[in-house]
Amino acid sequence: MEPIVVHSISDPVIVWNNILNLIRSAVPKENFRKWFEPIVPVKLVDQALTIQVPNKFFYDWIESHFLSLLRSCVRKELGDRGKLEYQILMEDYQKPQLLSKTKTSQLQDFENPGVITNPFVIPGIKKLKIETNLSPVYQFENFIEGNCNRVARQAGIHISQKPGNMFNPLVIYGNAALGKSHLMQAIGNSVLKQFPEKTVLYTNAEKFTNQFISSVKNNTVSDFSNFYHNLDVLLLDDIQFFAGKSGTQEIFFHLFNQLHQTGKQIVLASDRAPKDLNDIEERLISRFKWGLTADLTVPDFETRMAILLSKMDQGQIQLPSNVMEFICQNIKSNIRELEGVLIRIIAESSLNFKKIDIELAKEVVQNYVNQVNQELTVESIAKIVCEQYKIPVERLVGKSRQRQIVMARQTAMYFTKQYTQKSLKQIGEYFGGKDHATVLYSCNMAKYLIDSDLIFRERAENIEKKIQKSQRFK
Repeated sequence: MEPIVVHSISDPVIVWNNILNLIRSAVPKENFRKWFEPIVPVKLVDQALTIQVPNKFFYDWIESHFLSLLRSCVRKELGDRGKLEYQILMEDYQKPQLLSKTKTSQLQDFENPGVITNPFVIPGIKKLKIETNLSPVYQFENFIEGNCNRVARQAGIHISQKPGNMFNPLVIYGNAALGKSHLMQAIGNSVLKQFPEKTVLYTNAEKFTNQFISSVKNNTVSDFSNFYHNLDVLLLDDIQFFAGKSGTQEIFFHLFNQLHQTGKQIVLASDRAPKDLNDIEERLISRFKWGLTADLTVPDFETRMAILLSKMDQGQIQLPSNVMEFICQNIKSNIRELEGVLIRIIAESSLNFKKIDIELAKEVVQNYVNQVNQELTVESIAKIVCEQYKIPVERLVGKSRQRQIVMARQTAMYFTKQYTQKSLKQIGEYFGGKDHATVLYSCNMAKYLIDSDLIFRERAENIEKKIQKSQRFK
């Protein structure tokens, strides 16, 4: 007759099996198989049961979807003082043997350098401290509100008060130097002031892409995903740079879904509206439209004056009212130029001992505008070309192979290369995600047609005159 085996209440396997029996009757079979069978009991000490889960994402899902059930089952088995603690197995594709060791019979004695013991007691986990990339300079208090940005700013304030509950995602778009980055970081800083326990990250699409590429190279994609899944607020700038990067779009699609489904806040910024983003998968574009899309436009005169006054207050600067008016009447494109002129006037006055008056303002503004206009924006050149060819910008930056569209696109690339400091890669990004070789071919073809085709040359000359006219100081 075989001896009877008596299990102690200190046996983690027995305790966990009893808990599993309670869970099995409360969840669908598929959920039980997927989310509970992979869990391994490790040890039981002082009514605290430690279980091992495959990764951080696994833990997040368990706590997000089955927290109440787990708490109830643990207390039924271990009493009111019962606790559940976790070990997260860090996946290491270079050491697959670590995974097999988790299935040995001596589970309660399991020790392994590949396992990071990270105990956290239901109901919460102590978040890891990460670098937010937020600058304390950018706050709502110094983001001047006007008709050009009111919707976006007010949405940002609401989000910071209740992240994940309103306007999720918030997509901000507009040309350069209109305040997108300032607004995004103001949201992040405000969230941390009100909810210091939340994990906030401000980054851009280029850094995100490079991190993903690095994780693929090093076989650490799971760690990359887990890091982003752990965020409470993701502030992602320049999403237009996802164009043509299918692998990055694929992982961001799943990340977006995970963050959105678990009530985490997503804020995105782009240089154009979601509907105008080229070479971005439609399923991503549709998700960008789930929340609120708000544009930032060129500030009007009154807003420019308010911004200038704010900059002056920050720098403890005083200017005559007629100088302020002159600056705001002639610097209209963006906030960065406004600040640049202010700095140059102060520099000219202090370094060259010049009186700050309307004559100095005219001199500085004239020189500044001439210098700034040496590098026109891609958008302004594209707009001039489209007016000449009588086509919408959307078609110019799209994928159409219609002869008229292709010629206009080649012309726009040619003049962008001539009149801006943009690299071939940057030009290609704007014109539908074209590679640098395509841009170079287009520029060479436009030059050839200018030299050999009379009609094409006349059009190009008209376009160039308009470009040069747009550079003149008024």
